[in-house]
Amino acid sequence: MLVGKSGENACLTTNNKKMFIGEYSHNLDDKGRLAIPVKFRHDLAEGAVVTRGLDACLFLYTKAEWNKLAEKLASLPFSQAKARAFSRLMLAGAMDVEIDKQGRIILPEYLRQFAQLKKEVVVAGLYNRLELWDSNAWQSYKEQTEKESTDIAEQMGELGV
Repeated sequence: MLVGKSGENACLTTNNKKMFIGEYSHNLDDKGRLAIPVKFRHDLAEGAVVTRGLDACLFLYTKAEWNKLAEKLASLPFSQAKARAFSRLMLAGAMDVEIDKQGRIILPEYLRQFAQLKKEVVVAGLYNRLELWDSNAWQSYKEQTEKESTDIAEQMGELGV
């Protein structure tokens, strides 16, 4: 197990596949650049895709994970309105990003506005993707989720988790 700068778990390897885990705080600069935690940079070195996420955050995927998701979205029945809407949310909002020499990516303005990213951003690892949250929104989300953790755990039990 690797440990990140914040003292929380950073990245685990299982079956030779890296997982993104942990949470980190980084500042967004005036040009929309965000530093990616060091532990995650290698996995994103060949490029990544950032898109609108759920719960008012952004999703950041490796190219390989993005390709898997995009194929699933492309196979959804376009005759169903909700399938079209979800595909549009994820695909039309997506942007290729590259990590610069300082380990930063540039987040387009429309995505920063979508997630209401201001100065402090939380980068949260969620297995096959990173989520980018405004720090205050992340704190509120965590507090609410922690209050509901017992109910959430019971529902996950019903799903076999």
